[in-house]
Order: sequence, then C-alpha cells, then structure tokens
Amino acid sequence: MLSKALIRIFIGRTAPERLKARERYGLLSGAVGIGVNTLLFVIKLATGLFINSIAFIGDAFNNLTDAASALVTLISFKIASKPADKEHPFGHARVEYIAGLIVSFLVILVGYELFKSSLGRILHPVQVSFSLPALGIVVLALLVKGWLFLFNHTLAREIHSQALLATAWDALSDMFATACIGLSLCASLLTALPLDGYAGLLVAGVILYSGVKLTKDTISPLLGEAPQTSLIQQISKKILSYEEVRGIHDLIVHSYGPGQYMASIHVELAADLGVLAMHEYTDRIERQMAQELGLTLTIHLDPLNPDSAEIQHMQEELTEILQAFPQVLSFHDFRMVGQGETENLLFDLVVHPGMSREEIRQLRQAVADQVRERHPQYFCVISVDQNDMLSYE
Repeated sequence: MLSKALIRIFIGRTAPERLKARERYGLLSGAVGIGVNTLLFVIKLATGLFINSIAFIGDAFNNLTDAASALVTLISFKIASKPADKEHPFGHARVEYIAGLIVSFLVILVGYELFKSSLGRILHPVQVSFSLPALGIVVLALLVKGWLFLFNHTLAREIHSQALLATAWDALSDMFATACIGLSLCASLLTALPLDGYAGLLVAGVILYSGVKLTKDTISPLLGEAPQTSLIQQISKKILSYEEVRGIHDLIVHSYGPGQYMASIHVELAADLGVLAMHEYTDRIERQMAQELGLTLTIHLDPLNPDSAEIQHMQEELTEILQAFPQVLSFHDFRMVGQGETENLLFDLVVHPGMSREEIRQLRQAVADQVRERHPQYFCVISVDQNDMLSYE
C-alpha cells in the first residue's frame, strides 16, 4: 500500500516507459533509499557501540553503503535522462551501468573491512552485552528492509530496470545478514563463545557475495552482452508478420542503456517487387518498429528469386548436404551468380558459437567439397555466422 501510494504521489500517471518517468522512478528509489538507510545506520551504529557488537557495527556501515548506493542511483538516473548531445549522440542511459559498478565496489569494500574486523574479534573475543532494545531494533530493521525489497522490486518491474532490481535483492540479502546478528545476540545469553565475530564473518560473506554478483551484473552490459531472448523474439515476430517478408537473419542489437536499442537486420523480399517498392516497404517496417517498440532499426535488403527452378533445386540439395554437418544450424542468403561452365553459389551458414577458426575453415572446405562432388561447375563462397541467438530464418 505504501509503495503504491508513493508511486502515485511522486510518479503520477506518466507511462513508465517514457524517459522522464524512468527518471522519476530512479529518483524516488534513490531518495527513499538514502533516507531509510541513513536512519538505520545511525540507530544500528549507536546500538552496536552500546552493546559492543562488531557484527552490529558492521551491519550499520553496510546500511551506510546502501545509502551511498542510493545516492549514486539518484544521480545516475538524473544523468541518464539527459537527451543526446554532440559528445554523446546516443544519449546517456549507460550511466546506470556505471553507477551500478561504483555501488558494487563500495559494497565489496565494506564486506572486506567487516571480514577483517570480525576475524579480529574471533581471535580476540570481547563479551557482547545482550539488550532487549537491541533485539527490537533487529526486528525493526528486518521489517524495514523487507519493505525496501518489495518497494524496489515494484519499481524495477515497472520500468524493467536491472539497477533497481539489484537494489531490491541487496535489501533482501541485508535481511539475512541482520537476522544472523539477531540470532547471535540471543545466543550470547547462552554461551561465552565469540559468536558475534562468527556472525560478522557470515554478514561479511553475504555482503561480499552481493558485491561480486552486482559487479558481474553491471560489467556484463558494459562489455556488450547478448540481448534478451524475449526482445529478439519480439523483433523477429513483428518483422515476419509483414506479408511480403520471406525471411530474416543476421539480427544484431546494440544497447545504449536500459530501453535504448539500435538494431540491424537482413530482410528477404521477392526480387520481382522492384527496387523502389522494396525500399519503400523496408522504410515502412523501420518506421513502425520505431513507433511500436521504440527501436531504431536499420534494414539490409536481400532480394530473392523464389521462382527460379534451378535455385529451388540447389537449395533443396544444400539442405540435404548440410544434414551431415550437425554443427550447422541453418543457412541463408542463398544466391547463384554467373553462368556457363562456372557458377558461384553464395550462402551463409549459421553454426553453434565457440567454433575455432580452424574448425570453421574445415567446415567451409567440407561443405564446398560435398557440393563440388555433385556439381563440379559450382564454386562455393561461404560465410559463417557464429551466433545462433541473433540469427533467424
């Protein structure tokens, strides 16, 4: 209820996919995160110092890094919403990824420092004083962090933000760490063992795991990861729905930040449509893709001659030949060039990712040899695509 009320007050009815709305969602998450985590830091630090608990103090500084993370999130969403300019013609949306990387380093730093402090507490134990108010603060922190998880998960789902989703899961890991501290606090009534130090190690492990996972999640899109399968399927299904489209392949998607995509694709059309008609047809597809999916699409036109009996026959023979090569997923861009005693067969093979250059060379040669055995007059010019995810027939 509180989450929906905050969204209604600060976001309003603006469509979440719009750039300005995305900025508002990020600012709301950042502002709430700064306020809540700063308050938890002050309360936990005071309590930890009072009962002499290294785990409690470490958890307090974990909340401080959460507040710093929220500040970075707030700033990053503000910058990411800036329009394209001369220096950044594709906008600033990738700032979200950079912000996530900064946050992950802060989390790892806190986990490392807490690990050292907790190890020192195990080697040199100090008695922890049980306090009923301290236990109450643990329960309060669990409730607050539980709400933060649901709140950020709701925001992340609304705008499909990996940054806010990471913030949500970080809050959930904080709940686990705080619960361990509560258990060690209760156990101090029953034993003199340095459980506080061991609880601190456990909390440090959770924090370090969260930091490493967040680092991996933010570095991956910066390096250039494969687009989501759902996006690929959405694009291919939409283009294949056009009546004149005979096939598509070589779909490549570039991400310039969350929701900011540019793509190129080869579209097969019947050659008898005529050059001008095919150009107008592909232009219409590009415009409609931009309107419906918010995608900047560039189409490479591949004209086909489906009425040629010779081409149809050779396509059928090539399909039969390729059945002996399990590493080949499909082929496309089949053309016949030249005439007389020597003709060129040009086509692309789609293979499983991970094949070496030598394996690809051997595959090209083996396929060409099989074709030449049946038809000595044909010379094969074969290209190989190593990305089955981005290639569709």
